[in-house]
Amino acid sequence: MARRNILKIGDPLLRKVCKPVESFDEKLAQLLDDMADTLHTVGGLGLAAPQVGILKRVCIVEYDNRLYELVNPVLLKSRGKCIDNEGCLSVPGYRGLVERPQTVDVEYFDRQGVKRVQHAEGYFARVFLHEMDHLDGILFSDRMIKKIIDED
Repeated sequence: MARRNILKIGDPLLRKVCKPVESFDEKLAQLLDDMADTLHTVGGLGLAAPQVGILKRVCIVEYDNRLYELVNPVLLKSRGKCIDNEGCLSVPGYRGLVERPQTVDVEYFDRQGVKRVQHAEGYFARVFLHEMDHLDGILFSDRMIKKIIDED
């Protein structure tokens, strides 16, 4: 595993729409391993491939001590809405209030190409949607309804 550099706001790759993964191979496994290593090094709840310069529909979410590897994720269903605080490794120094659905069902493939469906609620759902937005070139700051400047 290796730590990859995280792109910051202003890098044009963060605004690109990612291409679907077609091969569930060692290259994909290495990307997922590197992304997990990167996430564990810098902290955070998730990381998307475009944040490390790879324009593939791949993201990871770590929530309640479990790592979810989402390949070609698709939002199947969403319900409700809530507003909460978000931040992003690619937008350092800022947090903001973002409205998102309260509950989601997301379909994705794991690293072996097995189709899975995950139901998520609350902040767990928010993290999934935040990372999936990256795959379409959308940053949380695009959806922000109020900016909060971090003090750290």
